[in-house]
Amino acid sequence: MAETLLFLDVDGPLNPYAGKPTQRPEGYLTHRIRPASWVDETLSHRRTLRLWLHPGHGEQLLVLPYRIVWATTWGDEANEWISPRVGLPTDLPVAAVPNKNSTGTDGVHSKTRPLLDYAAGRPFIWVDDEITDADRHHVAAHHPAPALLHHVDARHGLRTADFEALRKAAI
Repeated sequence: MAETLLFLDVDGPLNPYAGKPTQRPEGYLTHRIRPASWVDETLSHRRTLRLWLHPGHGEQLLVLPYRIVWATTWGDEANEWISPRVGLPTDLPVAAVPNKNSTGTDGVHSKTRPLLDYAAGRPFIWVDDEITDADRHHVAAHHPAPALLHHVDARHGLRTADFEALRKAAI
């Protein structure tokens, strides 16, 4: 059987950006960064981006029996800015997804089709905060191998129950 891929989004699962600004989730650390691709050069000043990241998430992800692949608008910058802060290797593969998250007229997320192309018939798990039933239906209709689309609440990020679900996945 082919190796199962774990497509991992940053904002939502690893960075619970939708949480209350005054209540950082337990175990998370605050980071202020300036990734080159996120700076609007028309601004007269450079603002920092606030991230909440949990330093133990990498260890919890690495013990899972899957091959981790970034599936994020961060692209290659996830290896530079996110990996070291959560304890993941800084050379993870990156699936090419659109620079902006959006939903098509059919309700399918802009990442869905590129992730199916990247998977190329291999089993996969996709961890993201923007997964909907439209994505699940599209994957079921167009992907020949097992797939699990795991939604994470962007207010809380990955939690114990999420890691348990990923461990128990029969993929």
